[in-house]
Amino acid sequence: MEDTKKKMLTGFRPTGRLHLGHLHGNIENMIAYQNEYENFFFLVDWHALSTEYLNPKSIKSNLIECLIDLLSLGVDPERTHLYRQSDIPEVSELTLYFSMITPLPWLERCPTYKEQVKELKSRDISTLGFLSYPVLMAADILIVNAEIIPVGEDQLPHLEITREIARRFNYLYGEYFVEPQAMLSHATKVPGIDGRKMSKSYNNAIFLGDDYQTIKGKIRMMVTDPQRIHPTDPGHPDICNVFSFYKIYREAVDIEEIEKRCKEGKIGCTNCKDEIASIIYQSLEGFRTRRKELERNMDYIYQILEKGKNSVREIASRTISDVRKKMGID
Repeated sequence: MEDTKKKMLTGFRPTGRLHLGHLHGNIENMIAYQNEYENFFFLVDWHALSTEYLNPKSIKSNLIECLIDLLSLGVDPERTHLYRQSDIPEVSELTLYFSMITPLPWLERCPTYKEQVKELKSRDISTLGFLSYPVLMAADILIVNAEIIPVGEDQLPHLEITREIARRFNYLYGEYFVEPQAMLSHATKVPGIDGRKMSKSYNNAIFLGDDYQTIKGKIRMMVTDPQRIHPTDPGHPDICNVFSFYKIYREAVDIEEIEKRCKEGKIGCTNCKDEIASIIYQSLEGFRTRRKELERNMDYIYQILEKGKNSVREIASRTISDVRKKMGID
């Protein structure tokens, strides 16, 4: 990897296998730009603890499943640092330093925090770890001084906190950290089967490993156009969650023709759902084939994690050394 390349970084919560929200939210961007940037793909097992602290034993197995998914999608370990967050202890040290300079109101005003507290009522997430999630995220990004962060629209407030923390550190101790920039995907918010953001936490996700019947069943549960009573009634694709998927898979369909058929009442919602379910399933054929191959070679999976740990720790240790010197505590 060339030192002159800008650094691109993204992380994934190992709460199990990946879903379409992950794929179209930022994985596609990371894969598409593997040759242009120095890439950092990491699995955020410490972040996962913020909501899964009652059942932490599942995080390790989920992490491996997530890593296999990433490799099956086309993440290349020869061009990308693939690593586990907890394998980089320097991240926790940097989080501590950042927590000393981060005002509480920055965290309390974060809209994503407010949304999660409201939506995840079945879990007690009124903890310091959950509130300070953006501080840990800032340490993840700035430990390697990443410049480009592929994110969905919902993650922009978190990234802005990272930028604010970088600015505050630079102001207090001297210029050191870059202010990372967002790279928004073309599908910034992938809808779940209930219309909310797709998330395993909301139990509304279509997983990459779902078989055709499962995908079809989930898509059929989606609310389409409440104003449309009969299949021949004119539709309103701009308010239809299923049409959002057509926009994502626009390369596989003639989206203008789909929109026209809907508006003219030439296709019923059920037929429309079955059509997009088939498109989604077919698009993942290569993923399914590669995953079966990787599942038979687990030694290779662990070797990738070891290689990623060693390469990223070299960078992280230099960052921590520099930070201590900047702060005058070395």
